[in-house]
Amino acid sequence: MAFDGLFTISMKTELQQLVSGRISKIHQPNAQEILMQIRAQGQNYKLLFSVHPSYSRVQITHETIDNPAQPPLFCMVLRKHLEGGIITSIRQHETDRILIFEIQSKNEIGDDITREVHMEIMGRHSNLLLVDPTRNLILESIKHLSPSMNSYRTILPGQPYIAPPAQNKLHPLEYSEELINVIQSVHESKEIVEQISSFSPLHAKELLHRFNDVTARVEVYKAYMKEFEQGGSAKQIVEFNGKTFYSPNALSHLDGDKYNEETLGNLLDRVYFAKAERDRVKQQAGDLERWLQNELNKLKLKMKKLQKDFEQAEKLDTFQLYGELLMANAYAIEKGLKEVELINYYDEDGKTVTIPLDNRKTATQNAQSYYNRYTKAKTALLKIEQQFEITKDDIAYFELLLQQVMQASPTDIEEIREELMEQGLLKARASKKKKKPTKPSPEKFIASDGTEISVGKNNKQNDFVTFKLAKKTDTWLHTKDIPGSHVVIHSDDPSETALLEAANLAAYFSKARESSSVPVDYTVIKQVKKPSGAKPGFVIYFEQTTLFVTPDEEKIRHMKK
Repeated sequence: MAFDGLFTISMKTELQQLVSGRISKIHQPNAQEILMQIRAQGQNYKLLFSVHPSYSRVQITHETIDNPAQPPLFCMVLRKHLEGGIITSIRQHETDRILIFEIQSKNEIGDDITREVHMEIMGRHSNLLLVDPTRNLILESIKHLSPSMNSYRTILPGQPYIAPPAQNKLHPLEYSEELINVIQSVHESKEIVEQISSFSPLHAKELLHRFNDVTARVEVYKAYMKEFEQGGSAKQIVEFNGKTFYSPNALSHLDGDKYNEETLGNLLDRVYFAKAERDRVKQQAGDLERWLQNELNKLKLKMKKLQKDFEQAEKLDTFQLYGELLMANAYAIEKGLKEVELINYYDEDGKTVTIPLDNRKTATQNAQSYYNRYTKAKTALLKIEQQFEITKDDIAYFELLLQQVMQASPTDIEEIREELMEQGLLKARASKKKKKPTKPSPEKFIASDGTEISVGKNNKQNDFVTFKLAKKTDTWLHTKDIPGSHVVIHSDDPSETALLEAANLAAYFSKARESSSVPVDYTVIKQVKKPSGAKPGFVIYFEQTTLFVTPDEEKIRHMKK
């Protein structure tokens, strides 16, 4: 990762298109993110601020983030001061990871006011503040910082705004004699990071690589800085050694898979959105995930117990044999014996069997006792077999739900909760307003040839996609014997390209997402049936053909509608 001061320079350049734009709406999806809708230059933009400890950033996003029904206090304060306001400038504090948005707005009585939004991108210390620049006062912040927490700067409403302490390093864009001497003399990336402000190790290593024994180091350095000032030259992502690196510019010193994006906003969406979305889901569904895992553990424990009971009950054949042998030899067996050895006439070799006896009973009574045990064991075995099948289905159901939660969006989570409540497995949460059941919203994708594809990401969506949305002649796909999504190609004669891309979706939205050569079955919708009384999302299907695909996230990004 590398959202350092240099990346911030490039981001400032990209965000200049928002200057003179009007802030139309402000939302706060969760405790760590603010989303502003801005109308600028005849277009609508979504500006995302995130103070997440691992994914802190500011960017124009094209992704959709669900909002809570009730906006938090910080969101209400921002709306009061900023909605309807015009962004008059976006500047960077020195070359630090701090961007300042100046906004001209109006107060309650219609007077002009100036407000600033300070975005401080500093990992777990990141913050977003609303400041009155005329009085240099903090009006509100997404995180509060009391004097006991930080003696240098207090971040509370009504307190003066103090910028984070300076690093006392060389300014990367002021070409002083000292800076030029450092440029000409450094040999390690650590030296650059320690002496020049705004450099992360990633960009320091790239700079050294570009020097590559070139004598005109100052010219190389200036050209590299110019790329940042102009908003970046490549907007590049590199996957290398299991890690993700990104920069506004080409990372020529790294090997690995490289991807270029058109904008820094697109780059950050690609790097962070799926991770941030998973984090949002964890915040919203942590309790649900734990509950599902606990229920799954209970079911697996029950299955082990049933297995043991099954092994015990399987002895019923022995009880029947004992009863028959005792009845056949009753005339020769005296009362009072604790055991008897008899020839097993069912055995071809004529081997003998030792049968335990109750010495208080006759041979006939002992035989009847074994017959009774045989009858009980037979009844128990039937019940165990029934419970075994029910428990096996329950385990498959909960594994499917757990997989769906792991890959869900915040909207999908609510539908999973609704399903569990409808099944009587989860108690309804107390709420003042009773929510109306919402229509499932399966995810939409477009194949390379333009064919529409629908994907159900939970059981409600799966049933909706398969039995409501699809036509009888559409093509249906699902991973073979693996928990996953129902996928429908809305075509009665899909191309090979559409079929392979839909199979890729089925594999990606399944428990086998991280696997290779995943088996995916496909058939026509009319061959997919829901058995009577089956759980949500459960179907049987016929006349299928199997494809083998390896999930490709890059393809799925391009297919997303």
